[in-house]
Amino acid sequence: MKRAVLLAAWLAVPAVALADDYSGMLAYLDVTRIDGRALAGASGAIAINQAAGDLNIQANLHGMASGDRADVAIVARQQHSNDVVLSAPLEASAHIAGQALAGASGIASINQASGIANTTLNVVSATLARQGIRESDDTALAASDIASAGGQGDTGDGVAAGIRSVGVSSTALRGFDGVLQLNQIAGARNDTANVLGLVVQGNP
Repeated sequence: MKRAVLLAAWLAVPAVALADDYSGMLAYLDVTRIDGRALAGASGAIAINQAAGDLNIQANLHGMASGDRADVAIVARQQHSNDVVLSAPLEASAHIAGQALAGASGIASINQASGIANTTLNVVSATLARQGIRESDDTALAASDIASAGGQGDTGDGVAAGIRSVGVSSTALRGFDGVLQLNQIAGARNDTANVLGLVVQGNP
């Protein structure tokens, strides 16, 4: 008898209500969030890739070397090819809140992407050598052997405007000590990258 009542109740739900629930579910799936005390007090090399949506590409690359003639070369290729998405989500957001990473230290590389066909990249290279200090100019940092991002697929026509939001609350990342790289995206077909290269002279 109970089963019959439950079945009748389910059949009585209007089709519009079911459609609204489905839309709400899709909106939820395009939300990325780091909250609470996630990684609070952590130390060392911290790498976070968080994505919600379709066709998002993310990478965190760290390279370190020490020696008389030490050198670091990082090669990154991020590329979409012949991907088609018909529509974008009604809501896309990426947020860091609470006390996330509070008091953490070291190298923190964070990629947060909500939406479609976004590419995010964080690169850190550090060399402790004895040849002396060398500087990297803008041309070197933009070279393809360091980082390359692009070639997105077609995200379709008639993409809804929707709601887009990104943010970091005032309580998150409080007291962080070290190198912090953050890419936050809510939307479609965005490319972002953080590239840090260090060469330091060592002791003789």
